[in-house]
Amino acid sequence: MSNLKMPEVDQTTLSRRKQIAGELRRIVPGEGVIDETEEMRAYESDGLTAYKQIPLLVVLPETVAQISEVLKYAHDNGIKVVPRGAGTSLSGGALPLADGILLGLGKFNKVLEVDYQNRCAVVQPGVTNLAITQAVQHEGFYYAPDPSSQIACTIGGNIAENSGGVHCLKYGLTTNNVLGLEIVLITGEIIRIGGKHLDSEGYDLLGLLVGSEGLLGVVTEVTVRILKSPETARAVLVGFPSSEDAGQCVADVISAGIIAGGMEMMDELAIHAAEEFVQAGYPLDVEALLIVELDGPEAEVDHLIDRVSEIAKKNKSVSIRVSTSEAERANFWAGRKAAFPAVGRISPDYYCMDGTIPRHQLPKVLARMNELSKTYDLRVANVFHAGDGNLHPLILYDANVPGELEKAEEFGADILTLCVEVGGVLTGEHGVGVEKRDLMPAMFTETDLNHQQRVKCAFDPDGLLNPGKVFPELHRCAELGRMHINKGQVPFPDIPRF
Repeated sequence: MSNLKMPEVDQTTLSRRKQIAGELRRIVPGEGVIDETEEMRAYESDGLTAYKQIPLLVVLPETVAQISEVLKYAHDNGIKVVPRGAGTSLSGGALPLADGILLGLGKFNKVLEVDYQNRCAVVQPGVTNLAITQAVQHEGFYYAPDPSSQIACTIGGNIAENSGGVHCLKYGLTTNNVLGLEIVLITGEIIRIGGKHLDSEGYDLLGLLVGSEGLLGVVTEVTVRILKSPETARAVLVGFPSSEDAGQCVADVISAGIIAGGMEMMDELAIHAAEEFVQAGYPLDVEALLIVELDGPEAEVDHLIDRVSEIAKKNKSVSIRVSTSEAERANFWAGRKAAFPAVGRISPDYYCMDGTIPRHQLPKVLARMNELSKTYDLRVANVFHAGDGNLHPLILYDANVPGELEKAEEFGADILTLCVEVGGVLTGEHGVGVEKRDLMPAMFTETDLNHQQRVKCAFDPDGLLNPGKVFPELHRCAELGRMHINKGQVPFPDIPRF
């Protein structure tokens, strides 16, 4: 894709860019404003690389006061703003706009406080997910949500998308592990919600903001819950002759009342790719692999391992291997964590999906996905959080082959629609962004969407924060709390696809 040329920037845009850059340099001095096209190219997309767009300009503030002033300036002058963390979003949530400011939060990367007595840590939004655990593990604590991209993704982005991870089955998603936020509104106002306490009075604004995809405000500080590391943690590697058998085992484990620390599934394609990449010791003669982690007191873990093994045998498992050391347990997970880059080694491109389904529907959905794979003549590698039904099918394609990207997108849309049809949802942790925006009517009625957009209007009446994301139609607010659908049908921002 490097030989593709971006659309030429017209003189009007260049003149506007120069004027706005000059104003913003008064707020963020030094190298905090980037307005050269080549220098902005690093921000032209997020993890959904099929869509690219050079922003109007990039601003990299260092203080909350600077963020406040930048947003106030944007609000007063009707300029759109797209907040961005590490850019690992797989739904286009941080995709820039040609007529908007890209607000990068990479410099907000400090752990501000660790309070072991209250079991929480206060961090800036640019701190990576894994860095939180690294800051507290010497005292026997950790931060539970652990997306596969945890070495790179930031806590601010985790909040935007309500990220999960392999241990979300037992310990919850980001929303279950965040206690407080400081956010800056589009008007420049700074507000604090929650704190170190476990619950707050009044409306649950904290729950509203986690997963809001940057549409309501810019997060500048986060108070997260930290947990004591379990006494014992062991992983069970179980091989099956089919994905349907593995899926049924997952449903049976959950129905037996066993809440594992994590329960992940990989199919044959993903198993071979991960094993070749990491050499985790995965069996290569199976069609599906489950990794089930049990944690807690040693006696409880031993008992649960026996129960899980019995259930696996009833579901035709052909191999069972239990970790015997911490290094071996970590190695089991290393293969799963590296599955996405590993699949990248066997295909020029892949499209990562994110639907979530009721666990008992796993066998049915996996069988249907196999049929769709044959229909579209595209391979699919399944790597997902089986315990909570969060599917991550990786559709393999070659963007250099005309029409293959479009086929992959149609295949993906069919998978997500299937998820909704069986009682699931369009996204479990990647967010809607631009990727699933036009599929929202498959899950929500117009009345549902209008009520959701009323919330957007309460925080951002002029629609300046991350516009063009999540909602299939752009709405404008006539006044706070009321909706007005623009009769001229306000167009979406221009988003070129490569």
